[in-house]
Amino acid sequence: MTTPEFVDAIGQRHTRCADARIVSLVPSITELLCDLGLADRLVGRTGFCIHPAGTVAAISKVGGTKDVNIDKIRQLAPTHLIVNIDENEKPTVDLLAQFVPHVVVTHPLVPEDNLALARLIGGIFGADEAAARWCEAFGRELAALRALPPAPARTVLYCIWKDPWMTVSADTYIGAMLHELGWQVAPLAQDGSRYPRFAWSQELADQLDAVLLSSEPYRFTEEHADALERQIGKPVVLVDGEMMSWYGSRALAGVRYLRELRAMLG
Repeated sequence: MTTPEFVDAIGQRHTRCADARIVSLVPSITELLCDLGLADRLVGRTGFCIHPAGTVAAISKVGGTKDVNIDKIRQLAPTHLIVNIDENEKPTVDLLAQFVPHVVVTHPLVPEDNLALARLIGGIFGADEAAARWCEAFGRELAALRALPPAPARTVLYCIWKDPWMTVSADTYIGAMLHELGWQVAPLAQDGSRYPRFAWSQELADQLDAVLLSSEPYRFTEEHADALERQIGKPVVLVDGEMMSWYGSRALAGVRYLRELRAMLG
């Protein structure tokens, strides 16, 4: 009988492991692992892995997504490390790969990629049935969103940072989420950057139908939104960054949230 293999985002093949010791450096995938019933396999997580709160509190912290404590991870003796191309730095991952036998690399770019992600995680760690149930629920929600009448086309600027101001390009997961509404992000990346910096100008404001201020990674507030709206004279909406950018199990709620966002801007 052929042993099933599961292929990650960079083409690495992984086989099933029933007794894995997992360190997750990706907050949204830490949540996915827990929701698939795999919390007891998690031996380490980042300080940004905050969901589900009651479960992750008992799991050792190993630093942040980028400032990782290499020695602490070594002491935890994981069999598997879960990383993401956008969130984790390759030199750090390469160091960890010297003593962690299996590095699972993820890189969801569009909502549908959540289906492959859930099947990958469920397949490697023996939670196929839970992953299949999640995929069925996610597929229904995405189909329901796409069945809605088309929303008015809009050009928006989705801000993730201030001082310097930073946004997202169309080829990011957030850009793909907005595309589900028929909205496009303002094309500001002249150098191909997926997270370009920018400066406010009247010329930029004139291109926009609305500005979206994310609650993460920079914690924009209603005060920021009110001040910017007065400055540029365009609608500015505070949005839930987790719903827009967390793939994995939170993406199910994220697709529902897109309906709310659509209603906010009419």
